[in-house]
Amino acid sequence: MRRIGTLLRTTYVLVVFGFIFLPVVVLIVFSFQDGAVSVPPLRGLSLRWYGELFADGRMMAALRNSVLVAVVSAIICTVLGFIAAYGLARYRPRGAAALRALLIAPLGVSYLVIGLGLSLGFSELGIGRSLMLVIIGHVVINLPLAFAILLSQMNEDQEQIERAARDLGAGEFHVITKVTVPMLLPGILAAFLLSFTLSWDEFVIALLLTRFDVTLPVEIWSALRTGLNPKTNAAGTIVFVLSVSLLFVTYWISRRRIGGQRR
Repeated sequence: MRRIGTLLRTTYVLVVFGFIFLPVVVLIVFSFQDGAVSVPPLRGLSLRWYGELFADGRMMAALRNSVLVAVVSAIICTVLGFIAAYGLARYRPRGAAALRALLIAPLGVSYLVIGLGLSLGFSELGIGRSLMLVIIGHVVINLPLAFAILLSQMNEDQEQIERAARDLGAGEFHVITKVTVPMLLPGILAAFLLSFTLSWDEFVIALLLTRFDVTLPVEIWSALRTGLNPKTNAAGTIVFVLSVSLLFVTYWISRRRIGGQRR
């Protein structure tokens, strides 16, 4: 019975993960096909569609927009998340619990609701849709995660080291830049990379808040409306591989941080 139970659990896990990752595997495999139709059987292997992708001006412009939005929004999320986490962890103002709940609240709101709210709000203010609004939208959805990561990294041992630095004559600026930031650097990098990853492949808010200068996921969606194209498979593969790579880097940094704290 134990062997049957183990076999059933293993089969269940394989079926679930196969169901999740099979479309991704198909996407990646057919991005390397030589034929022009993304249907079985696979007709040879080639980098043809990657070459056409990088020669496509619209796709490359969308790729640059995605990188710009992801970098800027991730920097803003990391800086604001650090300031909020440091203030709540070190100064403990009245209503700190309510402030934490308020900062994390956007995690429970649908991206569609956030995107529509921002679109309607800025439209009432006479501000047209642009990449700047996408950056604002991505800060709204990713700031709670950056804040939560950084807040979880701040502990009493670090606070005592900061207090010792002040006792030795260090000013507040030097305490933050020379003591706090180096101690929290793995958490800061993890917050930045996670914010970048979530912004890089986000679609709903980018679709609602852009008009002409679009991000790569929106451009891929626009291309798919005209039918299947191996070039969009190549673009989707790039988005997926970069996202997964950054998630693994974030996980590795977090594991190193946890291991360092245990030692």
